[in-house]
Amino acid sequence: MIDTDDKDEFHEAPEEPEPPRVRSEPPARRASLADDADFERLIHDPSPEILTAVAADQRLTEDLALALLKRRDLRRETLEALSKNSGVAKQRKVRLALVMHPGTPRHVSVPTIRHIYTFELMKVALLPSVPPDVKRAAEEVLVSRVATIASGERLTLAKQGSGRVAAALLLDKEERVMQAALSNPQMTEAWIVKALKAEVGTERLAPAVARHTKWSFRSDVKAALLANRFTPPARMIQLAAELPVNLIKDALRNGRLSPQAKNSLVAVLEKRTS
Repeated sequence: MIDTDDKDEFHEAPEEPEPPRVRSEPPARRASLADDADFERLIHDPSPEILTAVAADQRLTEDLALALLKRRDLRRETLEALSKNSGVAKQRKVRLALVMHPGTPRHVSVPTIRHIYTFELMKVALLPSVPPDVKRAAEEVLVSRVATIASGERLTLAKQGSGRVAAALLLDKEERVMQAALSNPQMTEAWIVKALKAEVGTERLAPAVARHTKWSFRSDVKAALLANRFTPPARMIQLAAELPVNLIKDALRNGRLSPQAKNSLVAVLEKRTS
């Protein structure tokens, strides 16, 4: 089990007729709670007004807030009120539950993500019930942290993180982290091709991909390996014999291969086109 107790930390449009005026409804009044209110009972109340009052009340405890957040029928007003309740909103577990609640407004959940711990963010990014934009925000925060977190944490993210997060670790300075990212079940061919095209940091990745039992046989990966100067020479010559001639020419044009690799590719190209 992962221990999450460690901190890391948008021609002018033509005028349109004015729409008919609709009488606006008065803002909803927030219910007031008695001094002796039974919060354990009120968190199960069917009234949205009561629930919003409970969420805003400074007497609400962390345990009661977490129990309230288990309800999937909460309205955005209730969730907003809870996010502004200084008594519980800063509690780590409450923050996480708020972010993971499907009804939490984006202007609440997305900024809160920056204050969530690394492995909790990984959980947010992987949960199917979390909205896609919230997942993406969690992944972006995780990617921004990979350069500063410990080796063991990077290894866990490489193994268990989402595809986007694992892709950020394909260029890790540690071999074991890079290998774990390559084996991540959510890794895709597109992420590996993108990593192989990076300007720096592929000296460990290219040889590993060139001999990988899964990725080394993918067409787009082969093309990326052909153009990477760290691909082992024997594998590069083999790829040049298999891939279309236009890909060899593209690899020669990119200017990133070593003179020795270019000479090898030119020799294969001349042989194939003679």
